[in-house]
Amino acid sequence: MERLTAFVHGYVQGVGFRWWTRSRALELGLTGYAKNQPDGRVLVVAEGPRPALESLLAALRSGQTPGRVDLVVESFGPARGGENGFTER
Repeated sequence: MERLTAFVHGYVQGVGFRWWTRSRALELGLTGYAKNQPDGRVLVVAEGPRPALESLLAALRSGQTPGRVDLVVESFGPARGGENGFTER
């Protein structure tokens, strides 16, 4: 189990991006959250198996998201636990 932390840059607030991310994460069996940031980015934190995290990351970069993604800056680390389901914050 690992943890993906991704900051998504672009036009990603107010367009259903967090809901879309939540749907993809739940389809992949991931836990975590998507949260708007004051500077216009969305923070995505997801935990689960590395292949599922890589699939979510690919989806974030796919060009099929609501709004417009210009850049995704990600990091991986050990899972911390504590999340139930995947939420929008």
